[in-house]
Amino acid sequence: MKLILTAEVPGLGLPGDVVEVKDGYGRNFLLPRGYAIAWTRGGEKQITQIKRARKVREVRDLSHANEIKQALEALTITVPAHAGETGRLFGSITSTDVADAVKKAGGPVLDKRTVQLAAPIKTVGKHAAKVAVHPDVTASITLEVVAG
Repeated sequence: MKLILTAEVPGLGLPGDVVEVKDGYGRNFLLPRGYAIAWTRGGEKQITQIKRARKVREVRDLSHANEIKQALEALTITVPAHAGETGRLFGSITSTDVADAVKKAGGPVLDKRTVQLAAPIKTVGKHAAKVAVHPDVTASITLEVVAG
């Protein structure tokens, strides 16, 4: 099955790539989750749009990645969460919550897959997380989880 990727799929490709996968993988995983669309001859226009959008979002080079790293590390990131009297959260803070909090704090828009948590965050307080800005650059950020 020939598909056009709309999102990065580890081990397969980047958005805008045309890939050949087994029918079941494409039909049962990639297409329902929106990671790919069916390849057609008219899809060439979509490929150029996807690649243009990817070029705008991607990190240009190592110096740009270091700039983003410095901006991330300088941010004060506060994540509000529902907590009990003892400071234990109802649920946990996920990488999606962290990416949203960075955006609200004035940082760059992050993909949730670039945020790495050492362990699930289930308590109020300061916690550390890492953000893979570039394959060679990883930013360490500090989160302040507050009851709210």
